[in-house]
Parts: sequence; C-alpha cells; structure tokens
Amino acid sequence: MKKIETPVSNDFCPQTLFIFGTYKEDGTPDFGLFCWISYCWDSELGVMACIGGEKLTRDRIRETKCFSANLVTEALLPIADYYGTADGYKEDKAKAHPVEIEKGRALNVPILSQSPVSFELEVSKSMPLDDGEVFLCKIRNVLIAEELADESETLEARLARIAPVSTTCETYFSWNGKNIGEWGKAQQRL
Repeated sequence: MKKIETPVSNDFCPQTLFIFGTYKEDGTPDFGLFCWISYCWDSELGVMACIGGEKLTRDRIRETKCFSANLVTEALLPIADYYGTADGYKEDKAKAHPVEIEKGRALNVPILSQSPVSFELEVSKSMPLDDGEVFLCKIRNVLIAEELADESETLEARLARIAPVSTTCETYFSWNGKNIGEWGKAQQRL
C-alpha cells in the first residue's frame, strides 16, 4: 500500500460515540456528546476520556469527579447530535429535549435509559492540557440492556440490534460502516 502525507487528523480512524452525563449544581442532568474515549489498564479495566475546549460537562466532571458514559446507538443519534452541538452554558439541554434518565446505581450520575451500555465512571486522575483535559477513570459500574447478556444469540446479532454509532471525517457511521449522516444533521429529526 503506497502512502501519502496529509495534514494532521484522525480521519479514517472511526471512534465510538458516548454521551457523557453529569449533574449540574441544581441537580438537573447535563449531557454532552464525546468520542475521545478509550480504555486503559491500571490493575483493572479503566476508561480514559479527553474533553477539549471549555464545556459545562468538563466543568461538572472536574467538580464532581464522576460521570456516566452512555453508548450512542442509531436510535439515540438525533439527541446525541443535539448534545454535541448545543452549548451547555447557554441552553438547558435536558429541558429543551427531555429524555428518560435514571440515577446511577454506584455513583451519583445520570444514566440514559435508552442507551444499551452505560458506564459509571469515577475520575482517579486528570491531566490538564493546553486546551483540554484527560480524565483517567475507574469503572465503578456497568449497566447493559438485559438482552445483551443473552449468549444464545450471536455477538453480531446483538451488535446489529443495538446498532452502535461511530464517527470519522465529521460523519456518523452505523456499526457496519454505512454512512448515516454528517455532524449537525441528525438532530433535525428531533
């Protein structure tokens, strides 16, 4: 395969999307869409998440030291897209587009009921960057849709059923690689 040089980017490296959930000071939920999340190992499975720029979600994670990470599916994409473009400092996202939430079972974090996989994350360390911050997190609880535990069904069938979304090149893709829209367009279905 012949390679060429391009400007620095992460194009063609799909990333899974998650909606991070925190509570504001008044106890109302706040959600943001993020894809800079991966896993790490430090005597146990953990999560590393990066948030660039000033965001209410980042402020709340700094303050509370915990948040939820809820897997984005095709069914959740319109609200996730909205969470990714709306400014949490200026808009009450939960009031503008109410969604069903539940409280975390291990931590005081909001969980999206429709997400088939939700992590309850406790920040163990953070590293400020020039215009962002990396959070190293302990996974304190994992909540999954009951049907995902049914091992009589193939893994492929279970993934197809939940239809997780990834992103690259400012475009959303289905779990099997189908283009399902540009950033900022899916929320128009709300």
